[in-house]
Amino acid sequence: MLIVLSPAKSLDLESPSTTEQHTTPDFIARAAELIAVLRGYSPGQVAELMDLSDSLAMLNVARYAHWSEDHAEARQAIMSFNGDVYAGLDARTLAPEAIAYAQRHLRILSGLYGLLRPLDRMHPYRLEMGTRLKNPRGNNLYAFWGDSVTQALNAQLAQTGASALVNLASEEYFKSVKPKLLDAPVITPQFEDWKNGKYKIISFFAKRARGLMARYAAQNGVQDPAQLKDFDVDGYAYDASASNETSWVFRRRLAA
Repeated sequence: MLIVLSPAKSLDLESPSTTEQHTTPDFIARAAELIAVLRGYSPGQVAELMDLSDSLAMLNVARYAHWSEDHAEARQAIMSFNGDVYAGLDARTLAPEAIAYAQRHLRILSGLYGLLRPLDRMHPYRLEMGTRLKNPRGNNLYAFWGDSVTQALNAQLAQTGASALVNLASEEYFKSVKPKLLDAPVITPQFEDWKNGKYKIISFFAKRARGLMARYAAQNGVQDPAQLKDFDVDGYAYDASASNETSWVFRRRLAA
């Protein structure tokens, strides 16, 4: 199987990487096209486009200015992202064989890079997939990436012999994928917590659970998606009565 995750807004560029292994993103040239567009924006325009503070806008304008297609000094994606999902994944504590599994079976959707493998080196950036950035291919990033991300996933599904795509990405990012064009069915796990007398998706917990499931798959070398129904980390359990063929619901009664 192949798993897709969203990236994170926040980055950790200080903690040491636990592996020297690295690869180069497949869509470097396409990323350079977007950087060329972004370099035409002032800090004020970036702040408005992305709803950022002035300081964050200036930081990212500087990043765009220094971005280079040469990624020799860049940092592996899985060691750079630092949001709730990646707290659950906790890549720095993964054993080498789990890192190798992630490199083969895990992909990160990206507004700038399209699709990243965990060990792909990337420069720090801010560009969410939902950003309405006018570009040579259209008025937003969904138009820019078109079918490219889906075609890349199909190639990797074929390469790994995967029987399904497990969607652990957010709605914003998974919109860059066209399920009807995929050569495998999509399974979307949902994580719900009991609150105020009913089960509901609580964003913080759900994001972390996505990372925990990706970690579970890597640590256990999961090949068959059905094995994910055994996921029981942090008190979650598969609920067959709330699930269907493509949406698998995992619930816990009390938030950890």
